[in-house]
Amino acid sequence: MKTVFTFLGLFLATINFSQAQNLEAQLTTQDTKITNLSVSVTVDSAQEVASTFKMKDIKKILDEVESNEDLTFEITCNGDEVANGVASKVSYRVTGNSNNKQEFLKMIKKIRKAAITYYDNKQ
Repeated sequence: MKTVFTFLGLFLATINFSQAQNLEAQLTTQDTKITNLSVSVTVDSAQEVASTFKMKDIKKILDEVESNEDLTFEITCNGDEVANGVASKVSYRVTGNSNNKQEFLKMIKKIRKAAITYYDNKQ
């Protein structure tokens, strides 16, 4: 009889301790910060340049960058293979600072236009 009571006591204690306790969850949120933004795009045609990125998308990304951060944007245009089998490439790169976003956007527009001109002149 003693073992039955011991077994029953251990069984009830196990069930009692295994019940979920009412814990209040603590939710913490953190702000995401973008620092040292670098974007690199590789394209094969003028149509890809026009469709790969839009200026409004770049503006949205730049709005998320903290002040006084380094920015880099690069576009690489793949060309045709030259005589020795090596593919030709042209790269345009702009670097700037997030404190001067308007100038950085102007330079991105210029290299985007230059990449389209590269493919137009190649034909």
